[in-house]
Amino acid sequence: MPTQAELTEGSIYKHLFRLAIPASMGMLFNTLYNLTDNWFAGKISDDALVGLSVSSLVFYLFIGLLAGLQNGTSVMVSFETAKRNSARLKAIIHNSMSIGFVFSFIIIVLGFVFAEPCIAWLSTGDSTKLLALEYIHILIGGNIAFALSSIAAGALMAFGDTKTNRNVLIIGFFANLVLNPLLTFGLDMGVSGLAWATLLIKIASAVYLLKVLRDRLGYPPLPHFDLSISLDILRQVLPASGNFFIMIIGSLIITGYVSNFGDYAVAGYSVGLRIEQVLLLPALGLNSAVLAIAGQNYGANNYRRISETYRKGLILGLGISIVSIPLMIFTSPYILGIFSANQDIITTGVTYLRIDALAFFCYVSLFISVATLQAVKQPDFPLIMGLFRQLIVPLAVNYYLITVLGYSIEWLFGSVALIVLASMLVTLLYTRSTLKRLTV
Repeated sequence: MPTQAELTEGSIYKHLFRLAIPASMGMLFNTLYNLTDNWFAGKISDDALVGLSVSSLVFYLFIGLLAGLQNGTSVMVSFETAKRNSARLKAIIHNSMSIGFVFSFIIIVLGFVFAEPCIAWLSTGDSTKLLALEYIHILIGGNIAFALSSIAAGALMAFGDTKTNRNVLIIGFFANLVLNPLLTFGLDMGVSGLAWATLLIKIASAVYLLKVLRDRLGYPPLPHFDLSISLDILRQVLPASGNFFIMIIGSLIITGYVSNFGDYAVAGYSVGLRIEQVLLLPALGLNSAVLAIAGQNYGANNYRRISETYRKGLILGLGISIVSIPLMIFTSPYILGIFSANQDIITTGVTYLRIDALAFFCYVSLFISVATLQAVKQPDFPLIMGLFRQLIVPLAVNYYLITVLGYSIEWLFGSVALIVLASMLVTLLYTRSTLKRLTV
């Protein structure tokens, strides 16, 4: 595994592959994990599949803070590693843990207050609402496991270790294959069994990742609060969390418009979204690699190498898109059929995948641009762009298309693709301008 010194020297393509492949593999199994939950929910009933689809989206809304915590911790740790400032590095680790506990408490409060109205907004069936609440309350109550694993994974990624988290996610996938049928059908727990399986696996993952991090650091990563250090971390965490939070709000808005076409349309969109996420995983792994390489080179004041990393990341992203787009277009009917025999669910999922295939490279480019901006400690622009891309523009455009004009679901998905294209072009120009200013 590359060390800090290696990431500031040598072949960038080699580093991108060495870091991205393990990260992508871990994310692959994490997404397959989620698809497995969808598959087992479909075996319970179509209503259970709808309930799981809705509650999963709402749950990710509440844990959006944790996504930013992982990236923010990774950026801060990466920078101090490059500076070889071990005292400040230790303080960052400890304060990240403290922030994780605070965020977890906030998630519990917000989750138990707002989960029910959010689910009621996305679903019209009483049965699906009850199943969704049954699932989400268990995960909200145990979300501290998600917080701790996010911090540990982010810190390890900053050290160039993406393999540990990959291995944890792979093992978690296979554990889920055992626990899901055991708890759901064997113990007759239904949808609750799916939630408990996820929580138990996440607790075990957090314990192991923290142990590996402790061994790497040479001291236990215990929580400790220092206002100055915590504020520095939050300056990285909050924009990244806000960006993820806005992304999930945007997904909720689109799902809300999809719900106008029925609960089965919501399930089809959700499954289609999961399938697209699988195909985007190599790009997300590339995103992690760019963040680690660019972050450490920023700490070493090696700005030209950051620009080179960004350019080569985009080239690899284009290659990923060339492979993935035909799969979205031609194989989507067969894949959707694995999860449900309901034709409404299949049709919606296929429609979404075939239209959004047009925007696939746009997503890839956005991932790489955002990672680069975070690495050079410029996280505000992605937050602002996300606000327009995920909330303001889709809300206005789709209100007019769907609510006022009553257009079909194809118009909804088409508007999403066009908005992503426009956002990608603006973000690309901004990122290139930012990197140019650094190298002057």
